[in-house]
Amino acid sequence: MSTIDNLPPLRDVISTHGLAAKKSLGQNFLLDLNLTSKIARLAGDLTQADVLEIGPGPGGLTRGLLAEGARRVLAIEKDPRCMPALAEIEAAYPGQLRTINGDALDVDPLEHLSAPIKIAANLPYNVGTELLVRWLTPPEWPPFWQSLTLMFQREVAMRIVAQPGSKAYGRLALLAQWRTDPRIVLELPPEAFSPPPKVNSAVVHLTALPAPRFPADAAMLNKVVAGAFNQRRKMLRSALKSLTPEIEDHLHAVGIKPTERAEQVGLEEFCALARQLKDAGC
Repeated sequence: MSTIDNLPPLRDVISTHGLAAKKSLGQNFLLDLNLTSKIARLAGDLTQADVLEIGPGPGGLTRGLLAEGARRVLAIEKDPRCMPALAEIEAAYPGQLRTINGDALDVDPLEHLSAPIKIAANLPYNVGTELLVRWLTPPEWPPFWQSLTLMFQREVAMRIVAQPGSKAYGRLALLAQWRTDPRIVLELPPEAFSPPPKVNSAVVHLTALPAPRFPADAAMLNKVVAGAFNQRRKMLRSALKSLTPEIEDHLHAVGIKPTERAEQVGLEEFCALARQLKDAGC
């Protein structure tokens, strides 16, 4: 018997429905329902929120979210083999779970959920970063979601919270830290999953800020950051020369040494440079 509801243990569910994890789908199932409940609790109070879950697989985190009182859960699963197992959870929580067999990149969750909305997911490794970048770069801010509670490879998690001067520091850190407060809230070893991945995993909780941490035009900031880190070994005067021939003057104007490299420059400085270039019509 499982510890959080009257449904079968996840190993039994996987056996019954023949749900061997597929590497092509980036699947690594978390089978300990105590852990999935802990991750659900890390998402905060769910009793007054709708929750979007991507890649539920056999439904371990889904059950944790529902057991923790989520008002409604929308679970988007690409693998059709998982749908019968998810249907059993749907039957056990009538009116609280909606499952969609499809690609999360193609589904508009706002057609199925009402604010406030939180996102919680053990993201498939092969689309996790792409989904995160989408959620961090909507056309308007604040976004449709209040918070993200997401499982990543630990290496990706470290890139999200990285600080200037570290090897992990780059575009992902700047995107995340400009508009959210990101924290690593849980680390998990490979043996927590089936099959065990070759790397450690970590859960990152990102709380959406009401406004970006520093003012800047999103498109210009993205252009500056992309240019700087695409050639991170080069000095900024060379890496950003394609933006304007007068890049050295603009760097001096905001107090950045043209000889510095991208990993030495903080978020506030990048935002100041983006404002400077935008005002100059670059």
